[in-house]
Formats: sequence, C-alpha cells, structure tokens
Amino acid sequence: MMTMIGITLKGIFRDRVFQGIMVTACAFLLIPVIASLSMRQVTELSVTLSLSLISFILLLLSVFLGGTSLWKDIDRRYTFSVLGLPLSRQSYLLGRFCGTALFVMLSAAVLGAAAFAVVCYSSAIYPADRPIIWSTMALCILFDALKYILLIAVAFLLSTVSTSFFLPVFGTIAMFFAGGVAQQVHEYILSPASESISPVVRQIANGLYYLLPNFEAFDLKVNAIYGLPLPTGGLLLTLGYFFVYVTFLLSVSTAIFSRRELR
Repeated sequence: MMTMIGITLKGIFRDRVFQGIMVTACAFLLIPVIASLSMRQVTELSVTLSLSLISFILLLLSVFLGGTSLWKDIDRRYTFSVLGLPLSRQSYLLGRFCGTALFVMLSAAVLGAAAFAVVCYSSAIYPADRPIIWSTMALCILFDALKYILLIAVAFLLSTVSTSFFLPVFGTIAMFFAGGVAQQVHEYILSPASESISPVVRQIANGLYYLLPNFEAFDLKVNAIYGLPLPTGGLLLTLGYFFVYVTFLLSVSTAIFSRRELR
C-alpha cells in the first residue's frame, strides 16, 4: 500500500496540481490590501479571508482529486495493469485514498504557512485589539483539512458505484452542502418554531442528520478569528467522529470495489 501512496503522490505532482495551488496561493498577497479597507478590524478580517481562502482551495482539491482519481484510472485502463500485480483491490483503494489525503494535508500546511505570514504582517502594521492565538489558528487549519479528507472518503465511496465522474464530483459537492447545514436543520427541528412540521418530516430530518457527515463540527473559524477558547472535549469528540466515519466509508468502499466488475 505504501507503494500505491507514493504513486498517487507522484501522479498528483505530475498533473501539476501543486503548481496550481502555488499560483492560487498568490491571492494571499492581496489579503492585507483588502483587509486594510476595514478601519477597525484589519487583523480579524485578514484571519477571516486567509482561512476562507484555505478552505476554498482544499474544497476544490477534495472534490476534483477525490471524485476523479478512480474514474481516471479506470478510464485510462491504468487499474487493470496495477491490479495485475500482487496488489489487492483493498490495498489499491486505500493507497489511493491515503495518497490523496496526504497531499491535502501537505497543501494545508503550505497554505497555512502563507496564512500565518499574511496575518503576522497585517497584525504588525495594524495591531489588533485582542491577541491572536496562533495555536487556535493552527488547529482551525488542521480540522479544516480533516473535514476535507472526510469529504474525499465520501467521493471515493461514490466513485466505487459510478462509471463516470458526474456522480462522484457533483454528488460530493451536494454532500458537502448537505452536511454543512445538517446541524442547523437539526437544531431547527428541535426548536419550538418547528411545531408545524409533521412528525414524518421530523423523523426523516433526524435520520439524515445522523446519516450525513457533520462538516460543521470541524469549523473552528470563529474561535480562530476572535480568539475564543477551544473545548478540549469537543475537539476529541470531533476527532473520534472523524476516524469512525472515515473508517466506515472506506470499509463500505472497499467492499463495493472488491465486487465491482471492471471493463
């Protein structure tokens, strides 16, 4: 499986995805200029824009790398030659996933370094009213990367049941938006304002809440922007949720892919 991880990383670099990230990262240079338009919250706006840009780039990577990785291999008949080697389908799939996830973590680290430099520059020119908690900002970027690794696992699951890239790509995008609002919908269902909703709709909404991935649990942007304390118990619970959900998705994916007929 380690060999497959290395091949996956080499393939991503060969497709010049990393160079594209570096070009996109040049947008960080504009953040201090844009943030300076805010008269009182320059540093806070710099943190907000930096974290939002990182999240947007990681979303693009997770959707297109996760949604097209298996499809391109099958379409180019690369899968047939690889599986002809002493390599199981399970090792092939897990190697592809781990290689893609490792690249996302590497991209998050590079983009995080750029964000730290931008925020440090902005805070030096326009001192903030409240101190920047750098550890919270680092954890925000880390959990953002974990969120998109979870999204990659969703994309791989959809790729195992699809013969084209439409379902993995657009299905992953739909799952991202659905998982992003699942928590808000669940809280609305539990509030008194939802008394007019029928019990059937309530049950369906609650079922989808526990079935869909809860991406909002990984969002720590508010804590990073305003220096709010992070609940240790909540972070550990989110980590546990991440590992359990990813393990479940990969288990289902490998089970489906092992029985899939490749033509």
